Amino acid sequence: MAHKYPIGTSVYFEAGVLAGGARGRCKVVRHMPVERDNRILYRIKSPTENFERTVEEDNLRQD
Repeated sequence: MAHKYPIGTSVYFEAGVLAGGARGRCKVVRHMPVERDNRILYRIKSPTENFERTVEEDNLRQD
């Protein structure tokens, strides 16, 4: 499986009920390795937060 969003892409993070976090525009910082469960994960950075977070591709959409 391949990552849909390239590094450096501006995306919109839609946090799920359990995920928490600031919804809004973020930048893809890094692709995480695909594990056995086949979830596509990204490291993203929001300009409103001082840290990066790991999110599933299903929680992102093109900005």
